[in-house]
Amino acid sequence: MTTLDVSLEQAKAQYLADLGKLPSNGAPNWLNQIHATGAARFRQTPLPNSRMEEWRQTNIGPIVNTPYRSLVAPTAHGLGRKDIERSFYGAGAWTELVFVDGYYAPDLSLTPELPTGVFAGALADGIEGTGLSVVETHLNRYLAERNAFTSLNSAFIQDGALVRIGRNAVVEHPIHVLFVTSKRPPDAAAHIRNLIVLETGSQARVLTSYVSLTDDSNYLNNVVEEVVLGPNSQLHYYKLVEEGAAGNHLGTTEIVQDRDSRLHSFVMSMTGKIVRNQVCVKLDGDGASAQLVGLYLNDGERLIDNPLSITHVKPNCYSRIMYKGILDGNSHAVYAGKVYVHQEAQKTDSNQLTQNLMLSDNATIHAKPQLEIYADDVKCTHGATIGSPPAPIVFYFQSRGIDEAKARAMLTYGFAEEVVSEIDISELSERLGEYVYQKYSP
Repeated sequence: MTTLDVSLEQAKAQYLADLGKLPSNGAPNWLNQIHATGAARFRQTPLPNSRMEEWRQTNIGPIVNTPYRSLVAPTAHGLGRKDIERSFYGAGAWTELVFVDGYYAPDLSLTPELPTGVFAGALADGIEGTGLSVVETHLNRYLAERNAFTSLNSAFIQDGALVRIGRNAVVEHPIHVLFVTSKRPPDAAAHIRNLIVLETGSQARVLTSYVSLTDDSNYLNNVVEEVVLGPNSQLHYYKLVEEGAAGNHLGTTEIVQDRDSRLHSFVMSMTGKIVRNQVCVKLDGDGASAQLVGLYLNDGERLIDNPLSITHVKPNCYSRIMYKGILDGNSHAVYAGKVYVHQEAQKTDSNQLTQNLMLSDNATIHAKPQLEIYADDVKCTHGATIGSPPAPIVFYFQSRGIDEAKARAMLTYGFAEEVVSEIDISELSERLGEYVYQKYSP
């Protein structure tokens, strides 16, 4: 065993010790089995390291080498709504569920009445409730063995968000799930699990956002989301990451779609020391469609990783990927997008494009779009672009009396606005547009 292997195994010791602190009774047998299976896989699975192809360009050594203490129970947070009101969007009309350090905070949440057949609340309530068999039916059914941290998440499942949109239900206002990192003890890890289920013919917009009340604390949010789209359902899914300057976020979103379902996903990484947003989509029904849109803003010494995959299993499916990055300072970003087309997935229509705007000569991006096709009647394309603001256009602005700094800022804003404009929630698109404008204004 090498020195690296010994170091990685030692890094597991604290997580395994904290697993022993989870409540040993009260959970249903099926959940205990999920915990046990997750723990066993975590023990057997090597922690991510640079010898693994998927992690070759993504150095999460600072996370792996930190002996994080896992939060195994809610604590008194001492927060009021005024502490987090800047992160609310709906002016009282939306359902806005608040979780503090991974645990539901009903005193901070806004819960207007929802249509019949719709539930939005705490996963813990769904596990303990008698009328929510949807949790037992779907929880942990779709998560692939992605890595040691996703297995660890399953071993620690306690709370997170549960959203269930019943058959043919249409939710007028977005459902917002807000995860707040408080001024928790340093080197603390929260293992957050979300389950979103849309049944046949239903429609909803769901936003999950991750914000921090501390900038100088090293913490980890280890997040897994499972999303299930039933036949002919439609989901607009949004995720925003605003972690603290020293905070880390490892996120995996697993999405499974049935026939004629439609997904529109938008993921934006704004702040955080190390941020990884993995999105995996399985088009498992004839005529399903998925659009993945993303924007990542990177600067300083930060690392952002966007590993994406869309698997076409059934015929006549449609997919689009458009991810944009803006890199400054000494930051490092990774984009790895893979579209896999099964032999049975004839008539597949897929397009993938990543574009990256470099504002600094010291920033780096590793972009790797991929296609793996086993069907013979498909239309699939992919591409990647990397460059700085075009000098001729900057000069054109200058010739019209606009100084270079403002010209570059306008071009940067326009580059981001193309994907921000994909958001169909006006409150969200306006706020994010303003955020980008302020960030890059001279």
